[in-house]
Amino acid sequence: MSESIFNLTWLIPLPPLLAFFAIILFTNRNKRLSSNVAIGAVSVSWILSWLVAITFFTNPELVKKPFNLMVPWLPTGTTTFSMGVAVDAVTAGMLFMVGFVLTMIFIYSSGYMTFPGHLDPALNTDGLDPRYSRFFAYISLFATGMLGLVVANNLLMLFIFWEIMGLCSYLLIGFWYEKKYPDPKQITPKEAGLKAFLTTRVGDVLLMVGMIFLYIFAGDLNFQVIFSGDTLQHIAAMTVNLPLFGETSWAVLISMLIFFGAIGKSAQFPLHVWLPDAMEGPTPVSALIHAATMVSAGVYLIVRMSPIFMAASHGHNGAMTFVAFIGAFTALFAATIAVAQNDIKRVLAYSTISQLGYMFAALGIGAWVAAIFHLLIHAFFKGLLFLGSGSVIHGVEHGHHHAHEQGHDEGYFDAQDMLNMGGLLKRMPRTGWTFILGGAALSGFPLITAGFWSKDEILSDAWANGHSLVFWTLAAAALLTAFYTFRQIFLTFFGKPRTEAAAHAPESVPSMTVPLMLLAVFAVVGGWIGIPEHFPGLGTILNNPLGRLMGGQAQVYGLHYEVLDFHLFPVVASMTVALGGIFLAWLVYGRRPLKTGEPDPLQVWLGPVHTVLRNKYYVDEFYHATVVRFARWFADMCYAFDSRWFIDPIVNGVGRIGRWFAGALRRFIDEPVIDGAVNGLGLVTQAAGSVVRLLQTGQAQNYLLVLLLTVLVLLAMVQFV
Repeated sequence: MSESIFNLTWLIPLPPLLAFFAIILFTNRNKRLSSNVAIGAVSVSWILSWLVAITFFTNPELVKKPFNLMVPWLPTGTTTFSMGVAVDAVTAGMLFMVGFVLTMIFIYSSGYMTFPGHLDPALNTDGLDPRYSRFFAYISLFATGMLGLVVANNLLMLFIFWEIMGLCSYLLIGFWYEKKYPDPKQITPKEAGLKAFLTTRVGDVLLMVGMIFLYIFAGDLNFQVIFSGDTLQHIAAMTVNLPLFGETSWAVLISMLIFFGAIGKSAQFPLHVWLPDAMEGPTPVSALIHAATMVSAGVYLIVRMSPIFMAASHGHNGAMTFVAFIGAFTALFAATIAVAQNDIKRVLAYSTISQLGYMFAALGIGAWVAAIFHLLIHAFFKGLLFLGSGSVIHGVEHGHHHAHEQGHDEGYFDAQDMLNMGGLLKRMPRTGWTFILGGAALSGFPLITAGFWSKDEILSDAWANGHSLVFWTLAAAALLTAFYTFRQIFLTFFGKPRTEAAAHAPESVPSMTVPLMLLAVFAVVGGWIGIPEHFPGLGTILNNPLGRLMGGQAQVYGLHYEVLDFHLFPVVASMTVALGGIFLAWLVYGRRPLKTGEPDPLQVWLGPVHTVLRNKYYVDEFYHATVVRFARWFADMCYAFDSRWFIDPIVNGVGRIGRWFAGALRRFIDEPVIDGAVNGLGLVTQAAGSVVRLLQTGQAQNYLLVLLLTVLVLLAMVQFV
């Protein structure tokens, strides 16, 4: 029975792909039909995903023998490269999360992609975005990319769907490409899309190089082949001399190249700069990128490739240490920036960067199961928060439009600036309460929320295995996370409205709020399946099914997994930083809510430090002054080399020589010889024709006379002969 159900796995990415083609080819003119096609298709994928995932979860014996379906695809000399799908514990967990979150985002999008009427009436006659159908086509292709990546059984197929998501990120971040801002320094959607595409390409190129090396050594990219003991031992034993790094194993080099691909896709330092600017796209796109697809793919890649990272304990050579360092540093680095942001979506963007750092730090210290657990739980509450922020923005935009109609002209208005909000909990209760639940999960509110259990697993593993630096770095990041999350909540939903737009903001439509409520359920109870078995009371009841499944999968791949002994200190520390951050946010923003025109207290207290944090440590400016300027200079040099110094002069010189040679041939060979012969033949023909023409008079008597004379001559010749 399970085998027949798993045979449906290859169908999971197909419905959104068919929806993409159906929308662009047939239903594009009918906006509502296009959205219904997209929602229906992703719902089919969701049902198939849950069918496969639940079948796997209810058959624990499948952990030891994962499903693998391969189809011959490309002849490669003496072998054939196969494509196919695979289902193991990691795949099942991702399918459970991705299918559901994608469906919620699609349903939400049908309500979000409407406008309050401030667009050109000629383009907004039905209240929907002018490119409404195109949007649903793009997100359908995006969903295809993530679902295909999850079920892929080999690295090449994974990379193909990985690049499909890269294309969709460019198309969707720059979806409103015509949008401009009064501030010329503010990045536009068109520029943000290009920035995301180019930045992630840096990591993708390195990932492709790592794949090529891996194929050279393994002869295949199928996960079962490259994770085999022979392959892992081979790449761990073979060494290469690298400049500056000396002799190291190929396993380390391949791992680092693969990790740089994940750094780009998951926006880790130093390739994190694209993700905050990706907020220029529609909010459902932000939820897709931050929760269900895109950045999750980077963590998923490292989870999937963990046996390569752990090959023959090569982590002692620095690869695993590097992963842990980048993850922990990024977690704290992004959290410090988030505390100084006023854009409701940018706060969440830096939060995502920070939380992904948590996951990479967990992978770096070998906490494989904890990283997967946090990846899955994070998708639920971060999807909830992004969709909630979109609901807030949508309501404030409607409120601004209403205030404008009532004669309250607030000039240029930023509907994403939290300082322009306040008091929205009364105006938007469903959005507000679900957002608070999502914020509590992100903050790791003790015992109740899912985020506490997934974060606690990482902190507990770091503490139990002696990774003190990682533990304290992540604990500091958790404190800041709780602070900036509830700063966001207090600024947005509490106090009194600070603008007329906030005072008139309506609650969003059910197609937007129902997905919020469903996601809120998972943001609270989703983490309970990971409660440790040794946790007093609760663990005994729930018996940690996630740990059993993922732990068994870890053993199949030869990864280290152990049930940690209960340590009170990391649990107390996790509770302390979560509650401490929330309490600090209440002291600053909740006890005495901000009033209209009042500056941010944090800005007053921190002064220049706040300026540095607000400007993101000037990393973008540094890149513009160095990398971008160098790239432009190098492009100018290449252009000059091409057009003025070398290439064009040579090409033009060859062209001039060719023209001179052609002229010489024309003057000395073509005209006197070729043309002369042709013209001479024509003159001879013309002269012969002139003589013959005398015989062609057209008079019958002349022809008879010639005939008679000819007969007489012939008779005379016969007579004399």
